[in-house]
Amino acid sequence: MRADIAQLVLPNHIKFKGKSFGYPKSIAGEVVFNTGMTGYVESLTDPSYRGQILVFSYPLIGNYGVPESKVVKGIPKYFESSRIQVAGVIVSDYSHDYRHWQAVRSLGAWLQQEKIPALSGIDTRHLTTILREEGSVLGKIQFPGDKIHFDDPNKRNLVSEVSITQPRVYKGGKQKIVVVDCGVKFNIIRSLLGRGFTVKHVPWDYDYSQDAFAGIVFSNGPGDPAMCPDTVNLLSQQYKKSKPILGICLGSQIMARAAGAKTYKLKFGHRSHNQPCLVKNTKRCYITSQNHGYAVRSSTLPRHWQVWMTNANDGTIEAIKHKSKPFWGVQFHPEATPGPVDTNFIFDEWVKLVKRQ
Repeated sequence: MRADIAQLVLPNHIKFKGKSFGYPKSIAGEVVFNTGMTGYVESLTDPSYRGQILVFSYPLIGNYGVPESKVVKGIPKYFESSRIQVAGVIVSDYSHDYRHWQAVRSLGAWLQQEKIPALSGIDTRHLTTILREEGSVLGKIQFPGDKIHFDDPNKRNLVSEVSITQPRVYKGGKQKIVVVDCGVKFNIIRSLLGRGFTVKHVPWDYDYSQDAFAGIVFSNGPGDPAMCPDTVNLLSQQYKKSKPILGICLGSQIMARAAGAKTYKLKFGHRSHNQPCLVKNTKRCYITSQNHGYAVRSSTLPRHWQVWMTNANDGTIEAIKHKSKPFWGVQFHPEATPGPVDTNFIFDEWVKLVKRQ
């Protein structure tokens, strides 16, 4: 039987001892933090966290348990992918007892079933302060007697690890939307189905150039957009046409790179439910849900493109638009889950562009 005590180790030799409540195995990844107060089920199944050890800065995690894996129209109702995506979990106070009318099991039982390590009893306030000051760092959850090396997941093509390998079709309306899966959250697909479209869900490197569709969506996903040259190259060819395009999170970065812009790594990323986004040249501000570690460098954006929104905290680009074609990219998550639905209107407005075709 493995010991129930393990430690989170950072490269600067800082160690945090904690109690295991997940699967007892040692893993390595990038340590990042999320400040959301709720939504751990959705966050843990978000493919954008692939390769990362997720620190929940909110102290109490697990108190409402985990719902059943109910599938509606081929898509899990409460999860954002078909599995837990994070490499590991770090919390301050894990609630063994849970209460919720939809809960069927504890968070710990779910993590153990999916073989994901997790530690509680960690000073997450101190840990988050380190990550804010030093930036996201590599780390490892290490159990006694194990030897494991630090590993930078951003050097891998994480998108290829989370994307589907064969196209799938979800029946809806007469018009078809292609969703390029760079690590798509299921609520993006739900949002399109709910607006009356048939969705063709395709792999990250799928050649859709000969397909018939009314619009195309590039999804969120993990890691560095520079690791997806096939996706970027296919999109750059699509820019010669005028079919509406929407990029979400990583999809927005891929749109920028396909246009010729550069991207860069943020110090500690944006991972929360309260990121304020300002509409350019107005006083309008939207509160958004975000989960990404890279951003578009504004000085490299080509002249045919414009900055649509910026982050009120650090001034980074949050949305871009083509000046004459129906191409939109948003760095935040209009589909939410978890987080506020302030920007859900993005889908409605983009759908109007699609229906004009």
